[in-house]
Amino acid sequence: MSSLRSAPSKKNNTTRNVGKNYQSLFLMLGITLLMFGGIGSRLAYLQIVRGSQYRQQADSNRIRVIPKQPERGTIFDRHGKILASSRLSHAVYVWPIAPKNAEWATTKARLSQILQTPEAEIQKRLEKAGYDSSTLVRIARDLTPAQITALAEYHNQLKDVEVYIEAVREYPNGELASHVLGYTGEMSDRELVKKRSQGYRLGDVVGQMGVEAAFEQQLRGEWGGQQVEVDGKGRIIKILGAKPAKTGQNVYLTIDINLQKAAEKALGLRQGAIVALDPRNGAVLAMVSRPAFDPNIFTKRIAPQAWKNLQSKDHPFVNRALRGFPPASTFKIITTTAGIESGKFAPSTVLPTYACMNIGGTTFCDWNRAGFGPLGFAGALAWSSDTFFYQIGRGVGGPTLIDWTRRYGFGKKTGIELASEEARGLVADDKWKQANLDLPWSVGDTVNMSIGQGFLQVSPLQTAMMFAVPANGGYLVKPHLLKNNETAKTWRKSLNLKPDTVRVLRQGLRQVVDGGTGKALNSPTIPPASGKSGTAEAFGHQSHTWFGGYAPSSKPEIVVVAFAEHSGGGGGKICAPMVLQVMEAYFKKK
Repeated sequence: MSSLRSAPSKKNNTTRNVGKNYQSLFLMLGITLLMFGGIGSRLAYLQIVRGSQYRQQADSNRIRVIPKQPERGTIFDRHGKILASSRLSHAVYVWPIAPKNAEWATTKARLSQILQTPEAEIQKRLEKAGYDSSTLVRIARDLTPAQITALAEYHNQLKDVEVYIEAVREYPNGELASHVLGYTGEMSDRELVKKRSQGYRLGDVVGQMGVEAAFEQQLRGEWGGQQVEVDGKGRIIKILGAKPAKTGQNVYLTIDINLQKAAEKALGLRQGAIVALDPRNGAVLAMVSRPAFDPNIFTKRIAPQAWKNLQSKDHPFVNRALRGFPPASTFKIITTTAGIESGKFAPSTVLPTYACMNIGGTTFCDWNRAGFGPLGFAGALAWSSDTFFYQIGRGVGGPTLIDWTRRYGFGKKTGIELASEEARGLVADDKWKQANLDLPWSVGDTVNMSIGQGFLQVSPLQTAMMFAVPANGGYLVKPHLLKNNETAKTWRKSLNLKPDTVRVLRQGLRQVVDGGTGKALNSPTIPPASGKSGTAEAFGHQSHTWFGGYAPSSKPEIVVVAFAEHSGGGGGKICAPMVLQVMEAYFKKK
């Protein structure tokens, strides 16, 4: 019995144990399946849904781009002499991923010390590019030999730092023609926003003024580069592809480097400008502005304080050849034109001149305070009689005088390629005076305008255009700097002047040199020349002085205008000798 009872007891115990084992097995199997299902789902998600993104991230860590900056085109003068070119130098680049590395703090500090660049500025450049960028970021360019040596010495401590050879701008003549050529420099953030759609990138060097800016698209070239594969330590293990950089186009200017040198020497250290152009087609042969600057200083980073000091030094970056000043008595060319063309004064008109005249209740005096006796147009130009031209201006009236001023091209840009730097000047009228001074135009304003004073503002380049009109027989030409600018070379606009008007102008301007205020040009070193002096009042300062002229008088080939800002004295004494020097250089070469 006892044995029978014990048997069932064993059977029951065995059955319960087997069930428990299966339950555990099923539980473990379920958990395993759940785990593998989760892992599989995650893998599927990572591979299918996010696979493209992660592959791209992996490639960005493995594949990088080494950019190759293009060499800018060379700028030549009209005879093929180099005005601006390029030379090879060293530049420092950093991989944007560098800040993610543990060594970055040490690397950044060492770079800052070697390059003399604040750490914050280095960091800011990389942040602009984005740490995930696959393209190198330039930190400094045009390194000194000492900096190159130091970078090589600390190479092992400078992870993710690369040194490459690239071209930088060089101006072999220093300050010569600096306002014409301009300079190059890295784009600002604002410029980058505007030009990114044109293919520009962070760190690009672009023309900042002058010809460098005006012909940026021709000069810039196209970026090239290499796509490389790197290992975990950032070492290049394979070149995946390469595109050579494309050099920019060369640009030939109308400038004659020898004439430019002569004009700069003539102006010397005076603040002012000289412009020389061909009156037949508007080609600018020389353009000088003082004070000037050396564009080579921009090949590397300029400290903010140094830049501030440069700008405060009598505004050396202002091209005074393109800025407005009162034209003084050179303007009597236009007053003569208005007088004869209006029909109110015959070419043979003779008027008395006076020490002073009362016009509209205001006293207007001649510059010699004595008058010159009776004069015709030619004599009045030769002696620059103010009271003669007061009478002409009053006789034709303000609207007619203003109209002829604008016909000569004053009050608007000339069309030269440096449009962004050129001032329109000012030809005031009743509307302008009412809007700005809340006063009507008066006869006194017309009288002042007749001798180039009052509200008039004219640039030396515009004044050269004015002298080209009598020189070429009555045509406006378009000043230009690009030698192959066929449109400008052939552009001529007739002012429809009467033959007598042109004849009187040319007679008067010749008499200025033959025996009047421009006798400095009456020299055997040049062919017979013609011209006109001017002295403009500058309230609170010394007067401005002018002289414009052309030669040979019978068949003019060159117009030269010299302007001296706050020079004092008279145009015939200060500026006429400058014009002579430029003409001597021109005709000596011929």
